[in-house]
Amino acid sequence: MKKGTKIIGAGIGLAAIAAAGAYFFAGKRGAKNRAKIADWAENMKEEVLEKMKDLKEINQEAYENLVDEVAVKYLKLSKVSSSELKRVTNEVKKAWTQIAKQVA
Repeated sequence: MKKGTKIIGAGIGLAAIAAAGAYFFAGKRGAKNRAKIADWAENMKEEVLEKMKDLKEINQEAYENLVDEVAVKYLKLSKVSSSELKRVTNEVKKAWTQIAKQVA
């Protein structure tokens, strides 16, 4: 892979991570999300953002697989109900539409 291609790929990856972070935590929607979700849900979103940095290619399938992988960890927590985890997991997956705009 050429150096220029690596730099462009890194830039796209950073833009995708920034878009996901903004979707989850900023603006009116972010304030509403922060107000109604538990600490574990916010930690889950932060973990997804952190692990996105390690993705070789950022696409919807890779992103959704990452979200599912992180969700499995949170299912093991006793304070997390499966229905609440499913709701938050779906919300995190819906963020892909905003992320895709930054990746494209």
